[in-house]
Amino acid sequence: MRQPSDSAWIAPAGGLDAPMIAGLHAETVGDGPWDEGALRHLLESGDGFARVATGRAYGESMPLGFAFARVIADEAELLGIGVLPAARGRGLGGRLLADVLATAGQRGARRIVLEVCHENAAAHRLYTAAGFTRVGTRPGYYATRDGAPADAEVLARALA
Repeated sequence: MRQPSDSAWIAPAGGLDAPMIAGLHAETVGDGPWDEGALRHLLESGDGFARVATGRAYGESMPLGFAFARVIADEAELLGIGVLPAARGRGLGGRLLADVLATAGQRGARRIVLEVCHENAAAHRLYTAAGFTRVGTRPGYYATRDGAPADAEVLARALA
């Protein structure tokens, strides 16, 4: 079976893309509050924005990853980011994150925050490389696959 190509493009997404992003979210992140309706509401609210990474895979164009965030006043919050397992390890997560950081800054945000499960080593590497630092903890914020509570680390960084 062919693997996704290393060349992918990142484009803005809107409310009509909510079903696709919700599907990617379910496949890459798992359960959570970001179903189609919640994503559509976020993207149509004016505060939220999303990006989708698309590339060639299996002989056709297909979505490979996503990121979505919101900006309220001068602070942004990264709400979700994910890359399909077959497309990981090619820098796509970093490119999506960089796009979110740039867009949030263009929308007036001076800082961006996010929550990440303390057990997610790959995400920690991504965020550390992008200049995020730990500013707090949310005990029991996430549930592991077996239903046990897992702490979230709150990370933040300034935007230029």
